[in-house]
Amino acid sequence: MKKQKTTSSVKTFIKFLRYLKVYRLHFALSLLFTAVSVALTLYVPVLVGQAIDAAVGVDKVDFHRIQTILITILVSVLITALLTWLTNVLNNRMTYGIVQNIRREAFAKIQRFPVSYIDSHSTGEIVSRMTTDVDQFSDGLLMGFTQFFTGIVTILGTLIFMLTISPSITAIVVIVTPASLFVAAFIAKRTYSLFKRQSEIRGEQTSLIDEMIGSHKTVAAFGQEKEVQERFDKINTDLQGASLRAIFYSSITNPVTRFLNSTVYALVALFGALTCISTGGAALSVGMLSSFLAYSTQYTKPFNEISGVVTELQNALACAERVFELIEEPIPEDLSDSAPTDIKVAGRIDFADVSFSYSKDRPLIKHLDLSVTPGQKVAIVGPTGCGKTTLINLLMRFYDVDAGSISLDGQNIKDINKSALRSSFGMVLQDTWLSEGTIRDNIAFGKPNATDEEIIAAAKAAHAHSFIRRLPKGYDTVIGESGGALSQGQKQLLCISRVMLSLPEMLILDEATSSIDTRIEIRIQKAFAAMMEGRTSFIVAHRLSTIKGSDLILVMKDGNVIEKGTHEELLEKRGFYFDLYNSQFSHIDS
Repeated sequence: MKKQKTTSSVKTFIKFLRYLKVYRLHFALSLLFTAVSVALTLYVPVLVGQAIDAAVGVDKVDFHRIQTILITILVSVLITALLTWLTNVLNNRMTYGIVQNIRREAFAKIQRFPVSYIDSHSTGEIVSRMTTDVDQFSDGLLMGFTQFFTGIVTILGTLIFMLTISPSITAIVVIVTPASLFVAAFIAKRTYSLFKRQSEIRGEQTSLIDEMIGSHKTVAAFGQEKEVQERFDKINTDLQGASLRAIFYSSITNPVTRFLNSTVYALVALFGALTCISTGGAALSVGMLSSFLAYSTQYTKPFNEISGVVTELQNALACAERVFELIEEPIPEDLSDSAPTDIKVAGRIDFADVSFSYSKDRPLIKHLDLSVTPGQKVAIVGPTGCGKTTLINLLMRFYDVDAGSISLDGQNIKDINKSALRSSFGMVLQDTWLSEGTIRDNIAFGKPNATDEEIIAAAKAAHAHSFIRRLPKGYDTVIGESGGALSQGQKQLLCISRVMLSLPEMLILDEATSSIDTRIEIRIQKAFAAMMEGRTSFIVAHRLSTIKGSDLILVMKDGNVIEKGTHEELLEKRGFYFDLYNSQFSHIDS
């Protein structure tokens, strides 16, 4: 299990290097500047030691030499500060550039995800991976790697300088210090899984928050605030526990390594002082001892920092793994992507022996055959869960059939470019969708190059123009996410305006007027009737009064079309449609 985690971490780090490749010049300069600044930092203790030796002894102070040394120290410090600033600039550009590239790639991948993936995954979980996890892994991995490199250079540099001063005392430092690395490695193996679990729970929390904010009215209407709070508290408590465990194990490293570092410093001071006294300064002067003490501190400090960096890298790799899982999620190959995007649509639709189910153990549509002629207005009715919306999902290729085929004008829709297929349909759904922006932008969503005259004409046809004029800035009024303060009926009128503007070859109306008052609905039905003239149209309806004039009515039950015909023909059969229709128009005598 441990070997599997290590292998996973290595693979994740290799994937990260692919994004770093774009900034290899920045990275190389960052490492170069870091190495030079570390070298200058390590050179300063030598100069300080020389200055101390130049000041030791009565009437033996060499002021000229001390002045030269101080100037050299000042220059070294200034150059180090400049290089450190340049390194930070380079690191920031790399970090935020990589964040930008990863988020762009992740968002582009989401755009290509089949609807089945979005339906089966929590929105908040996906959002958490794209935001929190990307931030943590990019900062932790890039900054952590830079600190790791700085630590390694510092260790090697101080080791060289200490060997030139006193090999025997250097041996003491080298023997004791590596214990810090063993402690860090021991803890790192146990923190990776803890940080990964922390990221997963954080995703669950984001998902719940996103869901509850979006459904706040529903939660309040059903008085479920207490239950929702309890769900949040449980996840929040789990996150607290996972975070505390991860931080606890990772934080053990710091005090242990500090203790070892202090032990090293004490041993160096003791043996150095004894050597200095016993040899009268011949083997080790006071200045050299002060330099050595500074180096012993600088030598042990990176071990302490590296232990913290290792913990940070473990957290970063755990987050990175979740992000790469999203980016590398396999998408079924779709040969239609290379098909022409410019297609001419007459509107003939054929379902040939189509079978489909969302879950393999629960069949829904079985051996469905259906033919729709160009310009035909087809209504789909039936009880909830009978497969009405599923039929639309298959037609739009939100899902692909398990067996059989669906053809448009004699061509299998799997061979038609998916974007071209969907753009040939205009959809108005019961669930409205509006983006943050102006009224004008929302109406022109399907036709961005539309003129103001076209937009206004579409709004008038949808009977939305009157309420838009009453808004503070008319068509330039900015609405918030999901329509902001607009009523459900007003949102639906805007969605209808959007379809009126794009004028597609075929139409899909899924309870398109369900949130609109009866008076306006009658007008819109007339507008729809004019727009559907000569266009193949599919109307999903629960209110059977709205589909009486359809050319063909499909009555569905348990995924099958059990009856079909015109309104009058179905009533004459006195079957399921007859019962369904009469159940809506029956009245109870008082």
